[in-house]
Amino acid sequence: MVTITGTLSGVLRRPTGYSGVWGWITTVDHKRIGILYGVTAIIFFILAGIEALIIRVQLARPEQDIVSPEVFNQLFTMHALSMIFLAIMPLTAAFFNFMIPLLIGARDVAFPRLNALSYWMFLGGGILLNSGWFLQGSPNAGWFAYANLTEKAFNPGNGMEFYIVGLLVLGTASMAAAFNFIVTIVNMRAPGMTLMRMPVFVWMTLITSFLIILAFPVITVALLELFLQRTFGMNFFVPSAGGDPVLWQHLFWVFGHPEVYILILPGMGIISEILPTFSRKPLFGYSVVVLSGVIIGFMGWGVWSHHMFTVGLGSVANASFAIATMAISIPTGIKIFNWIGTMWGGSIRITTPLLFAVGFVTLFIIGGLSGVMHASPPSDSQQQDTYFIVAHIHYVLFGGSIFALFAGLYYWWPKITGRMMNDSMGKLHFWAMFIGMNITFFPMHFLGLDGMPRRINTYSEGMGWDVWNLTASIGAFFMASSFLIFFYNVMKSLRTGEKAENDPWDGRTLEWSIPSPPPEYNFEKIPTVYSRDAFWEEKYGNREHRAPVPVPVAGGANGSQGEHQEASTHEAGDGHAIHMPGLSYYPIIIAFGMMVSGYGAIFHDTFTWAVAAVGASIAMLATYAWAFEPSSYEPESLEGRPSTKEEW
Repeated sequence: MVTITGTLSGVLRRPTGYSGVWGWITTVDHKRIGILYGVTAIIFFILAGIEALIIRVQLARPEQDIVSPEVFNQLFTMHALSMIFLAIMPLTAAFFNFMIPLLIGARDVAFPRLNALSYWMFLGGGILLNSGWFLQGSPNAGWFAYANLTEKAFNPGNGMEFYIVGLLVLGTASMAAAFNFIVTIVNMRAPGMTLMRMPVFVWMTLITSFLIILAFPVITVALLELFLQRTFGMNFFVPSAGGDPVLWQHLFWVFGHPEVYILILPGMGIISEILPTFSRKPLFGYSVVVLSGVIIGFMGWGVWSHHMFTVGLGSVANASFAIATMAISIPTGIKIFNWIGTMWGGSIRITTPLLFAVGFVTLFIIGGLSGVMHASPPSDSQQQDTYFIVAHIHYVLFGGSIFALFAGLYYWWPKITGRMMNDSMGKLHFWAMFIGMNITFFPMHFLGLDGMPRRINTYSEGMGWDVWNLTASIGAFFMASSFLIFFYNVMKSLRTGEKAENDPWDGRTLEWSIPSPPPEYNFEKIPTVYSRDAFWEEKYGNREHRAPVPVPVAGGANGSQGEHQEASTHEAGDGHAIHMPGLSYYPIIIAFGMMVSGYGAIFHDTFTWAVAAVGASIAMLATYAWAFEPSSYEPESLEGRPSTKEEW
């Protein structure tokens, strides 16, 4: 084994430059990984949007036959999976990767190579999940995959295997990233940045990461049981053999409802950074906003069965989950009032990021109100499995998460690229997207209350649903046109956009104190934090006779960041003594091995089991070789790398 490892290390020598494609493939720089996450997520977002447009074409008129019922089932399943796991989650991961070290005053994340591995596993999982379009069919049982729709007898082919293996790989990627950000936030904050001085986005990232590492093991168990049932004939969800289909629902929604907060909490964090900046006021009720986020993360584990009011759990269970569901609206409402309080009386600047932030608040209120309606079992019994639910989830996840992510994208675009976007074009994008979103999804409330079931591929002409379906379809294409404006703005910005200053928005947090885009090492000198809005205090506050509150050192972990970086900055004026992690091939090799192994498990015959073994071996050997790879560049291996601040 040592000989094999030595050979691998010799062939796969660590690269010494950042140029070209290989620089991106082998990078462990958190900023480049954030860009990779973002670009990949946008591509999957476009794919999910195309799937949605085909669905709306099919439903624009009654009794159409644009796509077959089977393809329609695959379309709505893959649209949901792509939006949740391949668009919204990785877009939030893009912001986590790029912004968290900048917001806490660190030079990188705690585990840079694990960070790279999480991206390549995400990409592999996304490819696996979408491969069904070309290899014997995609998943077709909805993103929730209820038993017994997933039994081999009712669902032959390999579509559900793509679902199982794809989500297992994506879950592994998410957990790797979550552990990394927890350690980064806890141990690598700048001197003086106590927990209650952290930006709210950092807090929401921390809470989201804990939700990920607690929720994804639950869906992992459920997916493994489903795989064993479909592949080896086990009977976890088969009533005639002693199994229980409701077990799947419990496992899925114990994961699925915290997943909703995994999707929305980062957006709440983004909004909490944008509103104070463009109101020129501190966030109103910072401590309460943080506490409400913690409460949401905690209470999110006690509401899962409101998805199951029609299953027949009994009046006691229904009443308990109804009360919990109503109660969880309280911390959410607190956040909304604090955001309004932040803007109230502020010196408001109407910019594109602010418009998207206010749009988020407005649309999320609508989605939240319909969510409270579902907290009542009698009301939910009428609305269950109708288009009212489709309207609700899109107001929460599109009007909420997507609007917040675009707010963050416009807000941090100058920091990421070093160029400004056209603000007038951004405002046009906002209004087209806002109007199109409401034209598309608001009529679905009426369709649901009028009894139109979700997930049907057509409907009869006499049902009275024609006008609202046509309206929703027109709105979908109008909304799609808004993204053409966005992509044009992006291309124009990258080519000829105005160069951004370090602090184009007069920001409040540490990322605005460094150049745009940031150098590889982020901070030439690690900042010392004296207050909650650290950079605002630096620009406008009176820091005389004030000392930073030291960050507690736990087991030397925090000290290793602070002491090492503070010591190094005594010599950092010329760029020397800033040690950055080396590049590595191993993350992409491990992810490739996992993907090969996944394909073998999907088709599970004699030959493909051998392929799965080969893929697993590749991943294991690369992991073993990784253990012998130096964690950073040694002085003798710095040839070809920058050595001064100017050369960086």
